[in-house]
Amino acid sequence: VQLQACRGRLVQPGGSLRLSCAASGGSVFRITDMAWYRQAPGTERELVAKITRTSSTNYADSVKGRFAISRDNAKNVLYLQMSSLKLEDTAVYYCHAEIQRYWGQGTQVYWGQGTLVTVSS
Repeated sequence: VQLQACRGRLVQPGGSLRLSCAASGGSVFRITDMAWYRQAPGTERELVAKITRTSSTNYADSVKGRFAISRDNAKNVLYLQMSSLKLEDTAVYYCHAEIQRYWGQGTQVYWGQGTLVTVSS
């Protein structure tokens, strides 16, 4: 199983962008928690937003009110709608998922390959 994220891009300050990440390439019985992390140059990876299977969400204070995380359980896809983007949102964004591949087994952690979002004028 792989988490495949869409390509990031260059966005102007104040602009919007939607990221997506799909689990594919193997058996997936159920995905529990999913999340987006990001890592800017010279910093540690940080949690941006998290969503449970029942769509309870948590956000980093820095993105509250600007970002919205969502998921499609039928398609095993995770989304991050980013609005009012700021220069400091520039980072590599990583999707994260806890995947149960078969009934009766525990979950394993999977990471996407990272997608670069650059906010610049």
